[in-house]
Amino acid sequence: MINRNYKIVYCIPALYSAGGVERIVSVKASYFADILGYDVTVIVTEGKGRASFFPLSDKVKVINFELGFEELWKAPFLMKVFLYLRKQRRYKSLLASELMHIHPDFTVSMLRREINYLTSLRDGSKKIGELHVNRANYRNFEENESNFLKNIFAKIWMDSLVRKLKKLDRLVVLTEKSKASWPELSNVEVIPDPLPFHVDTKSSLASKRIITIGRYAYQKGYDMLLHAWAEIEKNNPDWQLAIYGMGDRTPYQNLKIELGLDSERCQLNGPVEDVGKEYLNSSIFVLPSRFEGFGLVIIEAMSCGVPVVAYNCPMGPDEIITDGEDGYFVPVGDVHALADKLQMLMQDEDLRRRFSESACRHSAKYHIEAISRQWTHLFNQLKETDGV
Repeated sequence: MINRNYKIVYCIPALYSAGGVERIVSVKASYFADILGYDVTVIVTEGKGRASFFPLSDKVKVINFELGFEELWKAPFLMKVFLYLRKQRRYKSLLASELMHIHPDFTVSMLRREINYLTSLRDGSKKIGELHVNRANYRNFEENESNFLKNIFAKIWMDSLVRKLKKLDRLVVLTEKSKASWPELSNVEVIPDPLPFHVDTKSSLASKRIITIGRYAYQKGYDMLLHAWAEIEKNNPDWQLAIYGMGDRTPYQNLKIELGLDSERCQLNGPVEDVGKEYLNSSIFVLPSRFEGFGLVIIEAMSCGVPVVAYNCPMGPDEIITDGEDGYFVPVGDVHALADKLQMLMQDEDLRRRFSESACRHSAKYHIEAISRQWTHLFNQLKETDGV
């Protein structure tokens, strides 16, 4: 079996954001550098002068090309096209030069802009893509609309993407269902995301508090959660709901007012760095998402002994939760069912405690030690194909 101190380069737009992908890259890069002794570099294109939102080992090198793709968001269409093409050319040149300098064993892309040319770079590294969303929602995360022209464009774009993914040495996805959604590819492997933290205790389940953590976005379904909470709130005056996430809270604050929700008991908070503390101070976790790439927050909550109620959305929850044992599923979009299952747990402390015990046991397979072994096996396997 190969055993060496690998050189790994991660490509991700930025590290300053409080997003799930940023968090996972920070966790894995730090573990690989600190515990496994790998030489790890993270290459970003955004966030000049901004520190990583999540803890990152001092042993991990961060290189910022400072290309500022984010300025495209506010540019007029024609200027956006011009700037994008210019920045892409610059990115390819800088990345090719840096990879030739580092000479990594593996270059891992989060499948953003570099996927367009990554496999054409001849630096000698194995090229790996990590997909953290499901295929159906890869192109568009916010809209629930489609039209003829948009569908044609989506098909052309997807066909092009598939051709690029075929050239990767490996495409890593998070669930078996996600793997099955890429029947054109023979290079797909399943490695779940690891738990980003380790706790030595679990929730006492004494706090009458429901929590959810994510983004203020259509995908996360907070509009449906607020409607469910409107049913729950009047019957459970001693419970509260706490939502944490980045993004624009304004539409949800307006909906909260429209529904007449108690501002003290229904809290719309910004992102939080110490999520473990918030889980431990809660008794139920709710995931009202319309779709997910995996559902890492479910595992986080379970590891803290917090039972989960989730929409059975594509993809992830049904590969993590055992329905009726450590949490509950409800059909996506069924607000009344979501409210009913939450109230079942709210009103039955013994049920919460049984679910809590099961949740702790089931989350163990997602510990970073277990997930890192899967990555090491993949790295070794790819190197063996070189006869090294």
